[in-house]
Amino acid sequence: MKTTFRAFAAVFLIIASTALAQADGAKHDFAKWEHAIAVFELSDATNPPPKSAYVFIGSSTVARWKTLAEDFPTLKVINRGFGGSEIVDATHFAARAIYPYAPKVVVLRAGGNDLWASNSVEKVFGDFKEFCESVHARLPDAKIVFLSLSPSVARWSQHEKEKALNTLAENYMKGKSFLQYIDTYDVPLGADGQPRAELFVADKLHFNADGYKLFAARIRLQMP
Repeated sequence: MKTTFRAFAAVFLIIASTALAQADGAKHDFAKWEHAIAVFELSDATNPPPKSAYVFIGSSTVARWKTLAEDFPTLKVINRGFGGSEIVDATHFAARAIYPYAPKVVVLRAGGNDLWASNSVEKVFGDFKEFCESVHARLPDAKIVFLSLSPSVARWSQHEKEKALNTLAENYMKGKSFLQYIDTYDVPLGADGQPRAELFVADKLHFNADGYKLFAARIRLQMP
């Protein structure tokens, strides 16, 4: 009887732990970004980017930011965003998409895809802290800036989780001279507190040109 109970308990624990691991994205596929990273490396080989620049890394908000250089004309900027990526991807590929440039500032905008993939806020926050700690350890003189998440029409259902992640990130960054939090949560919101559809492209997820203008204007006010 005891043997049967123990066997049942062991099976239950295995199933439960597997479910939790899957829910928090434990089986992460980094290989799907190899092509994007290889493209960056090929570009670097033929057109080396400047050192001591501002490296922007993260998901599609960064990857689709075609006016980045125009929006920050006084800064040397490098765009290393790859759409659909999560914070763990930025950490994993930092050795190839951040560190070679010896940047002055590392700007991260990611986390929304992480939440959309059913990762918990606590899991994503843990990944965020790991990113900050690993980048700081490798680049102790660089500033790390986090551009907070902002809601979209398409993913309005997770806006409370985005706010929760923003709050955790902001509190974690307070008092640390090498970290800076820039709040962009309300950039796309209208007077009714809802995302303004006219600031997004047809998929209602990504900013259009008008959305990026507002987004960049907010960030310029606080960029180190």
